[in-house]
Amino acid sequence: MSLMFGAIASSALILGAFIGVRFELPKRLLAILLAFAAGSLITALAFELFEDAYERGGIIRAAIGLMGGAIVFTVLSAMLDRWAQPGKQATPADEFQGSAKLDTDAAAEDKPATPASTRGAAGMALLAAVTLDGVPENVALGVSLGEGTGGLALLAAIFVSNLPEALVGAASMRSQGRSSMSVIGLWLACAVLLVVAVVIGAGPLSGTDPEAISLPLAFAAGAVIASLADTLMPEAYEHGGPAVAIATAAGFVLAFVLSLA
Repeated sequence: MSLMFGAIASSALILGAFIGVRFELPKRLLAILLAFAAGSLITALAFELFEDAYERGGIIRAAIGLMGGAIVFTVLSAMLDRWAQPGKQATPADEFQGSAKLDTDAAAEDKPATPASTRGAAGMALLAAVTLDGVPENVALGVSLGEGTGGLALLAAIFVSNLPEALVGAASMRSQGRSSMSVIGLWLACAVLLVVAVVIGAGPLSGTDPEAISLPLAFAAGAVIASLADTLMPEAYEHGGPAVAIATAAGFVLAFVLSLA
């Protein structure tokens, strides 16, 4: 059962990566899909990750885990930025000035690239975000299966958020010159890792002391918050304009409804 749930949740990564490298989708559509994923992740981090971490380990442990996840993602994202642009390191002032010049309405679809869109966060950091929050999230899915508490809502939320993230991330990687096989291979490796996380959660970690699960859940929530602020929302708004606000709200509502199931 855990293997099947893990395969279903992770299949969205492979499907999204295939679509991302195979089809040339409009930037506005990609931005809307990314915003939808951001909305669903807001629900996941608030009601599936941090709330669960708080209930299992208390506010101090949950807060420490959340800050740790945010710091790790932020540092990793900065490292990926430097790796993606070895010849140019944009300063915060450069990024602010570049984004301030954008016309958010008229040129939302085909505006020139800015430091925020050309940096590695557009592709590789999306993969990092999926991995950092996906491993604890899938462990939580496995634990819920092992405890016999279902997990269908969390499974649906994971699938809904994974698909657009993989699609946009793969499309970005492909546009940066990576081959289709290498892009799909990266997302396939991530999918396999997340399947293993579900199996571990349903097996060795099933019935583990709740406090032991609290920290990784909070860590995942912190990584999600950092990815939303650093990658997903800026990237979505840059190419989608104000329309992404509606897509974000729709993703939040859908994931919230699923969390109530």
